[in-house]
Amino acid sequence: MPTPFVTLSDFSALLRDLPGPDAGSIATARARDATLTKPPGALGRLEEVAAWYCGWRGDARARVCAPQVVVFAGNHGVVAQGVSAFPSEVTAQMVANFEAGGAAVNQLAGVAGARLDVRALDLDRPTGDIATGPAMSEAGCVAALTAGWEAVDPGADLFVAGEMGIGNTTSAAAIALAIHGGTAADWVGRGTGLDDAGLAHKAQVVARAVAANPARGGLAVLAALGGRELAAMAGAIARARSQRIPVLLDGFICTAAAACLEAEVPGALDHALAAHVSAEPGHARLLDRLGKAPLLSLGLRLGEGSGAVLGIGVVQSALACHSGMASFSEAGISGAPGPEA
Repeated sequence: MPTPFVTLSDFSALLRDLPGPDAGSIATARARDATLTKPPGALGRLEEVAAWYCGWRGDARARVCAPQVVVFAGNHGVVAQGVSAFPSEVTAQMVANFEAGGAAVNQLAGVAGARLDVRALDLDRPTGDIATGPAMSEAGCVAALTAGWEAVDPGADLFVAGEMGIGNTTSAAAIALAIHGGTAADWVGRGTGLDDAGLAHKAQVVARAVAANPARGGLAVLAALGGRELAAMAGAIARARSQRIPVLLDGFICTAAAACLEAEVPGALDHALAAHVSAEPGHARLLDRLGKAPLLSLGLRLGEGSGAVLGIGVVQSALACHSGMASFSEAGISGAPGPEA
């Protein structure tokens, strides 16, 4: 089946016509929560997570049974500017590690019971050097969006987009600067392990990239400053919305890709929660701009989708309690205690 877009304008129009949550399921889920054998609000944010998820799935007693993780990989021309502690060859080497089951995300996906797929995107052909010009043409960005769109399993019931791409924290910082302003130093971090001099140089490269690519609009910024794996993540997140599949956002790079959707069409990320806040300093700032409070804060800075995969367990737990707990009447307990009980 062909994808429903062939231009960035088509994709923008698609974002404006995606489904929303089912209000009736949310209301029923909240009403059920009020009857469960616990004081009101005793499960804290888990209660809201459960209602959010039920709304998107259209099921007031939903459970997470088929989570999917897709790790997208791409190479970046900006690596030529010396912004990473590792060479581009590491991207392909890590893809092989994912495929062999040897990476952290493989282990975490196994614990969560999640399907894990890997999509490598033209690793032998890096994107353009954003310090001097655009990363991708419109056609190239559409191709990457399409790869992400097609990677989502319509049978999944929770989706995580991960990434691998040497140099992609530079791309993410440039996107954040272009969309939300400030200075390059506000958004850059050490990535794969830069020292102080490397960090200062990276900030200069990010500032040059935004100056060299005065794009406006979320999708235009994605094409100019992103990478193929970032565009693929954006395409996958949009496809998940089209299928009413809730999404857990990973770290700084995934969130920067998602931020392009929100900048293009406000509300495009209503089906997404921030699974965690990473150690990259720009990530907390970007989540704040997006109004996304993270579920976890563990000091992670690995990427791969690792933090979001950990978040799967939080959502699974929220739904297990919501859908599996007995009500006061079912348990034969008289009266519902108040929050101080």
